[in-house]
Amino acid sequence: MSGFSSLNVARTALWASQRGLDVTGQNIANVNTEGYSRQRAELQAIGANTVPALYSVSNEVGGGVSADKVIRIRDAFLEGRGQTEHANQANLTAAKDALSQVEQAFREPGDTGIQSMLTDVSSAWDDVANHPENLAARSQLLQRAETLVSGLHATKASLDGQWNQTRENLQVLVSDVNAAAGSIARLNEQIKQATITDQPANDLADKRDLLVMTLAEKVGATTTPGEDGAVNVVVAGTTLVAGNKALTLVLDGTSDPDAAISDPPSVVTVPAGSKLRVGGTAQGQLATLTTIVPGYRTALDGIAQKLAGSLNDVHVTGYDLTGTGGNPMFDDGTGAGPTPVNPLTITASNIRVRIKQPAEVAAASLSPAATGGTPSRDGGIADKISGMRLDPAGTEAKYRQLVVQLGVQSAVATRNLDIQSVIATQVDASRDSVAGVSIDEEMTNMLQFQHAYSAAGRLVTAIDETLDTLINHTGLVGR
Repeated sequence: MSGFSSLNVARTALWASQRGLDVTGQNIANVNTEGYSRQRAELQAIGANTVPALYSVSNEVGGGVSADKVIRIRDAFLEGRGQTEHANQANLTAAKDALSQVEQAFREPGDTGIQSMLTDVSSAWDDVANHPENLAARSQLLQRAETLVSGLHATKASLDGQWNQTRENLQVLVSDVNAAAGSIARLNEQIKQATITDQPANDLADKRDLLVMTLAEKVGATTTPGEDGAVNVVVAGTTLVAGNKALTLVLDGTSDPDAAISDPPSVVTVPAGSKLRVGGTAQGQLATLTTIVPGYRTALDGIAQKLAGSLNDVHVTGYDLTGTGGNPMFDDGTGAGPTPVNPLTITASNIRVRIKQPAEVAAASLSPAATGGTPSRDGGIADKISGMRLDPAGTEAKYRQLVVQLGVQSAVATRNLDIQSVIATQVDASRDSVAGVSIDEEMTNMLQFQHAYSAAGRLVTAIDETLDTLINHTGLVGR
């Protein structure tokens, strides 16, 4: 190796050390940057010429070191695992939040809950049974019945509001997914061009991976490698992004909570209109729209129907203070007087108290004919209605079962979310251990490259002194 070739080797060493320091500085500068993957300068030895000339051969040691390539430190398996676990966590979070809002709508346990109102109505029937001729007791009964009806209306309205708000949130989420998918497609194109022209694309890849994780959380997206550094984004077997092309998603289905079961909302692709089996937050929100809220709306309607049907059936067999046969006490707001009531048309949102006058409460069980033509003052019917609260198949028992079911589902959702959060945290810790920036490690690398730069500089000085001796002092020996 000649002195001048040695000088070239030293030059490459200086450049490689400087390159390493630049990469280390970039890592330190982005230690707190979300989505940043630490980078590493790949040092490779430059070998000597292995092809001999026509009349000579080369016995050089090598040509120095190359640091042209800077790579991102990523583990593809951990990245895929992170996408899956974050999607599961987002799904469970949405389900847990939905059940928490349902619990708030029912307000149980508490003085403003329907259970408390049912108890108050039963107590009022007790008072009427004990004092059937007392108009104050009858007025109190009607007031408490009105309060119960208002409570059913308020709970149903809260569930309807939750359904509508969830659908709006899902609509916004779908728009965000379309925007993110379009950004990933554009980044794919930029990364592909950079790869073909041998330009750095690490920062672009970091931005793309951050968007992919966002799609994983929103719709359960995963990735597969594409050509020239691009990735394909897949959702439940459907390719959402392929190279520089992205599908568009829309929210289909009803916007009316009453039609949520017959025409359930869904996420579909356009223009094909194929339903997408999404994961992540979208999965949890779709479950809220199609299962959780509709299920409890139906159950609450069932409570209203049970209340009206069972109480009306007994109340119409009694007699009021004038000796007139009892009328239905609850209806759906379309009838009046003795008109029969079909409980199946009653819901928690349209139930109303039909009887408005205290004297019309049919508390007596004996007809005027049985008492010699005088209106009876017994409280047999009121006592019978009051005792219905002890019926294991009655309204109060059904409502307690509903509240217990809600509490169990909410507790299970909370526990599942806690478990999944631990799993996601562990996966994130593993990802950070590979791709995250460690200040201690970067400080070590900085010292390493600094010493290497100093050594390469000393090598340049040594070669310079050698060449100076060779050029300026060798000729003096022969004089």
